[in-house]
Amino acid sequence: MISSVCFTQAGRPAFVVNVEVLLRRNGRFLLIRRGAQEAHAPGMLAGVGGKVEADGTGLDVLEETARREVAEEIGVDLSGVELGYVESGFFVTDDGDPVINVVFQGELPASAEPVAVSAEEVAGFVWLTPDEAGADCPPWLSRSLRRADIGTKEG
Repeated sequence: MISSVCFTQAGRPAFVVNVEVLLRRNGRFLLIRRGAQEAHAPGMLAGVGGKVEADGTGLDVLEETARREVAEEIGVDLSGVELGYVESGFFVTDDGDPVINVVFQGELPASAEPVAVSAEEVAGFVWLTPDEAGADCPPWLSRSLRRADIGTKEG
């Protein structure tokens, strides 16, 4: 049940749209540990990502959001990196916002070295294969990692 719902001017439900990116290198995926001050899922492992902004309009808004968030959170430029769709889902944040989450995958450029641009948002990094994602990894993230890994092997 959605505890707080926003509505459009026409009375339809409105949702936050979030984009998450699973970046891989050498068969492992880069995950962030969310900062302790984050409003949703503080301290948990996650892909790099964030919300579509109000000025995010036009074609490929999800992919552009993914690239912007990766640059803002870990200082990596994904220009020219192909992003592949993994899955989408729905959840409600800890503070009640209904969210549509879209997950992409892509190859971390060989020359890129991720850094925590903002310690408030990114407390650290972990490199994992889907098989290594254990109790520390939320079930929805483990599922996304498995699906991204299957897509990598099929692609």
